Amino acid sequence: MWDENKVRIVDIADELGVSTATVSNVLHGKTKKISDRTIKRVQDKLQERGYIPNMAATLLAQNNSRIIGVVVHDHEKYEGHLFEDPFVSGAVNALSDELERAEYFLMLKKTAHIMDAVKFASMWNMDGMILLGFCADEYQLLRDRIRIPFVVYDGFFDNKGNICNLLLDDKDGGRQVGEYLRENGHTQVLCLADNRLQPDYDRYLGLCEGLGFDAEFWEIPMQKEERICYYDARAEDFAKYTAAFAVSDYYAVDLMNYLAANGYRVPDDISVVGFDDTALGRTVSPALTTVTQDVAYRARKAVEYLTLMRDDREYSMTEIVPVKLTVRESSRAVGG
Repeated sequence: MWDENKVRIVDIADELGVSTATVSNVLHGKTKKISDRTIKRVQDKLQERGYIPNMAATLLAQNNSRIIGVVVHDHEKYEGHLFEDPFVSGAVNALSDELERAEYFLMLKKTAHIMDAVKFASMWNMDGMILLGFCADEYQLLRDRIRIPFVVYDGFFDNKGNICNLLLDDKDGGRQVGEYLRENGHTQVLCLADNRLQPDYDRYLGLCEGLGFDAEFWEIPMQKEERICYYDARAEDFAKYTAAFAVSDYYAVDLMNYLAANGYRVPDDISVVGFDDTALGRTVSPALTTVTQDVAYRARKAVEYLTLMRDDREYSMTEIVPVKLTVRESSRAVGG
């Protein structure tokens, strides 16, 4: 590797056809009057010539660090395995692709407290943040504490401005499940969720709308060991239902495993449907019928909104992203 002390600013400037002042200003983060294209050319050359250890300092010092923080709520329900959750890992993977495509750097943080994002953002001089999974009333509090733009995934709150919120059409997803089950002769339907709040309860309400009647609702425990005990106490009740709709693929696959271990056949005895269309549901057998959300589209819109908010500090948007039922082998018509 090159010794940075042997690389002269004048050599870098000559190679790029720019002034020594331009190279020096990029090195020290004084880039207000320098075009993005020139900044990138200088940074690329500095990296090529062995300034890699200094590039982080340069990024932190300048007005445009190109760093986007992705902050995920480390909720107790994940039991210490947040990034193993298929929805979270799928979302982060899609965001990584889109941020790299837009020439941003991704920095990832998990935390139980949204206000930890304040220190995280300031420490790394971030251009923006994307937040997943926090409580409804916390986003506006955060907005009052930080200056940078941020985009929220599934924020159920009154957006008073300076926030972009990407929601799924949860109720319509549930409605599509309900219509599909009704058209296939299912009259005894169970819904499983770990709460009666948005977005899960919207998915239940949509299910009932599509069915044309109220499905049974079980509020299941978040922790796996407690959930198994809950199912054990109701093991014989599963025989009453022809279909079960779990509000996430994780709970749907978890249910399928429990049913198989207790003598129920999916879908012969009971059809199972999930929500999210994660890799988990696509790799089990039988493959899971589920509501598909376009994670790539949502990631692309998140990056687009961050750019718009950076250019216009007053910009605000709430977008409802459509979803679509994908039928696979875990469900079928009654008697089919």
